[in-house]
This record gives sequence, C-alpha cells and structure tokens, in this order.
Amino acid sequence: MLEIRPTRPANRRLELPEVLELLVANGVLSPRTAQQIAANIRVNDSRHPFVQIAAQNVPSATVPPYLLALETVTRLTAESLRLPYVRIDPLKIDVEAITGLVSQAYATRFGFIPIEVRDDAVTIASAEPFVIEWEAEIAPIIKRRIHRVLANPTDITRYLREFYGVSRSIFKATASKAAERPSGIENLEQLTQLGQIGEPDANDRHVVHLVDWLLQYAFEQRASDIHFEPRREDGNVKFRIDGVLHLVNQMPTPIISAITSRIKSIGRMDVADKRRPQDGRLKTKTTLGKEVELRLSTMPTAFGEKLVMRIFDPEKLEQPFAALGFEAAEIDAWNQIVGHPHGIVLVTGPTGSGKPTTLYSALRAIARPAINICTIEDPIEMVEASFNQMQVQPNIELDFAAGVRTLLRQDPDIIMVGEIRDRETAEVATQAALTGHLVLSTLHTNDAPSAITRLMDLGVEPYLIGATLLGAMAQRLVRVLCPHCKTDTALDRRAWQALVGAYPLTAPQRMARATGCDECRNTGFRGREGLFEIMTVSESVAHLIRPGVQTSVLREMAIREGMRPLRLAGAHKVAAGKSTFSEVLAVVPPAQPAGPSTL
Repeated sequence: MLEIRPTRPANRRLELPEVLELLVANGVLSPRTAQQIAANIRVNDSRHPFVQIAAQNVPSATVPPYLLALETVTRLTAESLRLPYVRIDPLKIDVEAITGLVSQAYATRFGFIPIEVRDDAVTIASAEPFVIEWEAEIAPIIKRRIHRVLANPTDITRYLREFYGVSRSIFKATASKAAERPSGIENLEQLTQLGQIGEPDANDRHVVHLVDWLLQYAFEQRASDIHFEPRREDGNVKFRIDGVLHLVNQMPTPIISAITSRIKSIGRMDVADKRRPQDGRLKTKTTLGKEVELRLSTMPTAFGEKLVMRIFDPEKLEQPFAALGFEAAEIDAWNQIVGHPHGIVLVTGPTGSGKPTTLYSALRAIARPAINICTIEDPIEMVEASFNQMQVQPNIELDFAAGVRTLLRQDPDIIMVGEIRDRETAEVATQAALTGHLVLSTLHTNDAPSAITRLMDLGVEPYLIGATLLGAMAQRLVRVLCPHCKTDTALDRRAWQALVGAYPLTAPQRMARATGCDECRNTGFRGREGLFEIMTVSESVAHLIRPGVQTSVLREMAIREGMRPLRLAGAHKVAAGKSTFSEVLAVVPPAQPAGPSTL
C-alpha cells in the first residue's frame, strides 16, 4: 500500500491529484481513468476530493471491479496514511458528551467531529489528515489524549449539523419555559423545587425539531420501533433495529415529556390525559418521499408517560413472499391454503413475529375489484386502500365478535380477524367459515399443530374445527447475516445436531458466521426473514381432531403429510448461509421428540 507523504508543510487541505496518485499506485485506478476524473472536475469545484472522486461513479481497475464509492476512497486513503478508518455510527454517539467538548463553529472551521469521549482520551474524526493545528489548540482545554481517525467528509458535515442542532434544541427547549413543574400523577416521584425549569411546550419549535429529527433518524436506521422512556433524571430514546433495542440518546425527562406530547398531538390523541393508556396513529414521509405509517401507544409510568411508536413500511406489503423469507415449496403450500373459497386460515406465533405482515401480504395478493375484503383489527395496523377496515372499540362494545357479526352483513368474500382471543370470537369466525367465507386470523401458539388444541381450549367443537380449518402457519423472525461481511467456516456438527435433533436432514459442509462491518454497525446482521411451519389440515389430520387429542399426535401426522417444523426451517436458513445456529435457536420452540414413525 502506497503511503502519501506531504510535499508541503502540514496544516493544508487534501488535494485531488495526490488522492488519484494514491489510487493509481495501488492498482485501484488506471492512469487513464485517473486523468479522466481529473479532467471532469471543474476548477471551482469546492467539494472534498473524496466526494469528487465518488461522484464520478467509476469502477475500479481490480478484478473483479467494484464501484469507487465514498467509503472506499476514504478507507484506502486512511490505510495509506496509517490512520485508523471509521464509518461514523450515529447510534453509538453520546451527543451530549461530544457537543460539550468543543463548539460547533470551531469543529466546522477545521472539519472534524468528536465521536467518542473517555476519561483519558477523545476520538476525533476528520476528513483532512494534514490539518493538524487544532490539536495543539484544544489539547490543553480538553486535557485528554487525542486519538485521530479518518472518516468521510459527508458524514462529518452532516453529523456536525445534526448533533449540535439536537443538543441546541434540547438546551433551548429546556430553558424555554421557567415555571413551576406541573403537579399530579405525571411523575410519582417528583419533588417540588422552587425555581425549577418547567415542562417545555409541545409546540415549541425546538421540540418540533427534535421530533422531526428523531423520526427521520429512525427511518434511516431501519428501526421498527421507537421507545421514549421517562426516568427520574434523564429519559431514554431507543430504537429497535432487527429485533434488538439500541439506546440512541438520553434527554432530560421534561424534554421526553414534551416530545411525547408533541407526538400525541399530531397523532390525534388526548394530550391532556396522561393517566390512561392511549393508542393513536400517524402517517408521514421520509426524506426520500416514501410514505410511512406509525402506530402510537402510551403507558403511564412512575416517571411520566412512556411512548412506543411502531413503524410500518407499506412497501413491505408489495414485496413477493420470497422477500419475506418463504421458500418455493412454502409459497406453494401457503397459496394452496388461502386459495380456498371458504374456511379458516390461522397464522400463529408470539408478539413481534411478523403475523400482521404475512396476513396483509396474503390479502394484498388476493385483492382485486371483484372481491370484498373486510377486516376487524385492534388496532388497524396499516391502512390499505383495497380493504374495508374496521377497528375494535371497547368503549362502544365493538369487540372482535361484534365486528365479525357486522362484517357478515356487509356481503364480504374474505374476512380478516386481527386475533382470536376468546370463545365468542372463535365461534363467530367458525360460523362465518361455515357460511361460505374465507376467514384469516391469528392465534398465540408456539407451533402450527397447537392452533387446533388452542381452538378446542377456547370451546370450539372439534367437529367444527375439522370442517372449517384449512391450515395453520406458525412463524418466527430470525436475523439475517450481513451480506457485506459474513464469512465462511466449517460446520459445527454439535450445534447442527442440537438444532435438527432426530430429523434426518443432510448436514452441509460449511456454514456462515457473523463478523461485523460498517454496513451492519458491527453486529454481523442486517435485516430479518421469516421461518415458517405450514400445516395443511388434510383428511388424515381432520380425522384426528377429537376431544383430548394430544398436540404431539397432530404434529406427527402433519409431518407425515409434509409439514416442515420450524427447527428444520431454521436449519435450512443456516445451511443456505443466511443465519446462524444461535439466532435460530433463540426464536424456535424447544425440540420435539421425533421417532421413526414420525418420518
């Protein structure tokens, strides 16, 4: 790797010719391509050389070629200068700590940003390796060792603006209203202190800025949920990404309360009522113009209202089943079940396993003008123009059972019931199926065969289950290995045996494992896919549905009829290099005995 040696004194900006020289010397660019890049750059172009090169969208001269993106050029330069390279992960930044270190004006002037503050050292990212005068100036002030790293200039500029803007908004929102703190049940541990800063106004422009920033930030980070948690002193803001919660920021509890009030206001919830749980929803757009729906839920806690925002991407409904994790055989089995004109189809699994997405995707695939699709939900997860959707409202005695009775008078072809929770709903859904309607719903069971015994526990007669139930599908969501950094290794045969148990599944020779990179924030995983266990209620299975039948007997017959258990679905993900043993074992039910008669 060629090293760039400055031909002029330090404290100068990096120039385009020396970066191009570096890329040519390392075989990344051909001399001719470098000349073309230089010729395409205007003399008055003030952008950073890394940005100028990346904007050309040129392939490398390597075999195989790759696009010379901004991060690639930054990393190659860092390696040549023997500087550590980082890609700034905003989820790991302590905004309060870094913004309190130096002023925004000073950091902007020299083009750097602190990204980590420890007791003995500060890590500072810069895109200008030869601008060093600021080190001597701030060292006596911060009284810590300075550790320099190289990062791309676009991220530095963006996060300088965003982090200092957020810090400024928090400070100004906190100081915007000096008043007595409201009393009451909002905070069960609050103390009356004279002269204490009061709760900021939810419509304060600084609070509005914080809400807008947090929402856009969550969309960019692929978050599925946003949590606002009030605490005694500082509240927490957390994002759930790929099923894992990440602490994003800590803000004074009055600011968390003001943010909650702002979101409740735009979500058409009762802002004044902080004693009772509330539900709401709102629709907004990302910076790219894509519509996103959010479901809101508040809960009173000891320190104030806790708010959770669940993010729904309508584009997921338009994805093919393969994109959700279905394999070809599973798509065929599922389509065969939902293709019947009448009967009941159940999707089972714990909360957070993606059941609504599966049901919506199925209904979206079926929907056409000639079909009347009606739903009763609690609450409506996503608004879909091709459905007629109704929400449960207990305050006017509109529950699932009453909702299904109403829908039956609306000349429906297909009815979707958000969840079967009680005997009345189960019986009404069964009657709807018997009268010629296709009914789709969800249950909370560990696996597909348990759906049958669960319906019997709810009081549905076994003969009615056998006559109406078309099939049940259990599902889980498992994290998928990051395609940018996953590596190959020898198969752990002990782990393979622990996963598949007695099921005769041929073991692969190799398996993939997580390593971690900038694209996945060093987690090793990026995105999630479904694991599916589809049980078709054939004549053989229906014959077994009688009082006192054991789930194990139903499972054995279903496997004989072609059902693939969740553990085997997970094993296929491992064999295909999509996930790991630990991820699959964390979500699938415990191993079930499988003797020779089972297979």
